[in-house]
Amino acid sequence: MGNEHRGHPPAHYRCVGVGAGPANLSLASLLHDHTDVPNLFLDRKEAFAWHDGQQMPGSTLQVSLFKDLVSLADPTNRFSFLSYLHDQGRVYHFLNARFPAVPRQEFRNYLAWAAERNPHVVFGEEVEEVTFDRVFQVRTSRRTVTADNLVVGVGSSPYVPPQARPLLGPTQFHVSEFVTRAVGLAGKRITIVGGGQSGAEAFLDLISRPAADRPRRISWLSRRRTYLPLDDSPFTNDFYTPSFSDHFYALPADARSTVNQDTRLSSDGISEDTLRAIYQQLYVHRFVEELPDLVRLHPNRDVTAITRGIRGNWEITARHNDAPHPVEQHEADIVVWATGFRPAPTAFLDPIAGRLEREGQEFRVDEDFAIRWDGPPQHAVFLQNAVMAQRGLADVNLSLNAWRSRRIADRLRGIRSDDQLPSFVEWSSKPDSKQMWNDR
Repeated sequence: MGNEHRGHPPAHYRCVGVGAGPANLSLASLLHDHTDVPNLFLDRKEAFAWHDGQQMPGSTLQVSLFKDLVSLADPTNRFSFLSYLHDQGRVYHFLNARFPAVPRQEFRNYLAWAAERNPHVVFGEEVEEVTFDRVFQVRTSRRTVTADNLVVGVGSSPYVPPQARPLLGPTQFHVSEFVTRAVGLAGKRITIVGGGQSGAEAFLDLISRPAADRPRRISWLSRRRTYLPLDDSPFTNDFYTPSFSDHFYALPADARSTVNQDTRLSSDGISEDTLRAIYQQLYVHRFVEELPDLVRLHPNRDVTAITRGIRGNWEITARHNDAPHPVEQHEADIVVWATGFRPAPTAFLDPIAGRLEREGQEFRVDEDFAIRWDGPPQHAVFLQNAVMAQRGLADVNLSLNAWRSRRIADRLRGIRSDDQLPSFVEWSSKPDSKQMWNDR
């Protein structure tokens, strides 16, 4: 029970965080040793979880191990990935293993380790409502606390196209449930919809299963023209730096939208190692094991409808983007929707939502990720991982987690830390550049 039920005044914090995923865990880690910022981070889950339903064997991160909770903002912080390895006694083993990329399960375990060691992070407590009267009142499933500032980091929710939502169940589900749902599939026909990394990992898992556990047929549908790789080249990765994020923020809204579309494969492509592993498995199945009917690849298709067939199977209607007529019909016993995620709802903000500015589908934030509102400037609602249209693809990526959290922490502490050196690239135009070149 909370303090208010024992006759004591509610606890007051400089900062209360809603959600304890990687975004708010990063901020909690950076604030851990700063007693001048009393903080509390609440999560409705009973224990830490991070894409647990997608922890398939062999899946890896698509970012560097240095893009952990803290290292790019505070390399000496006790909650770094290196500190985790050292604490677990396996730092040399990890180095000797020479993983080409960090195993996703290992990174998930690191995040859980950080959450467990931070007493300011509390699980099993849901924030139900936030109001404001001189300070924020945060009502949870257990108590009410007050705060000068709020940090919303509730992450994302699985997205499934509207036509499929009423049909979800044991034989039709989002890839976020793959580990628990994709069992007992021997002899069945499986269709995966979605051409990003999650769809690729699900497809690879299915085609890599032993013969006795393998589906009869595995089909893979994607809107993209083919199964496109992640662009992980050096200059592309400059899109995931603080200097580009600030440049992007200053662009007009239509320009930001164009940039996100043009650079999508820098975040949403498939790792080259995954593509190679898939292609090698296809080769073995087709030419070595002589199983020409095991796999069906259908890129450049748009799923337009899905219905229950007369034999209890699923009938998927798809349109080829280059030749939309006639439509295609695909039959499946199991459908896996690898169709991404969307920002999770924030209904707990409804009591103050009318005071918060919006920009399209997002809350409008300032340069420090605080939502613009009509309240006192010394009180803020910060928003993590939910303003891709204003901050670029990096906002929903792990790459700038630590930097964004440091900017919020600086604002809470009333300081400004030094930034790293800017990009080699001159992202913004220089009005006097012509004169500068003439002077030379």
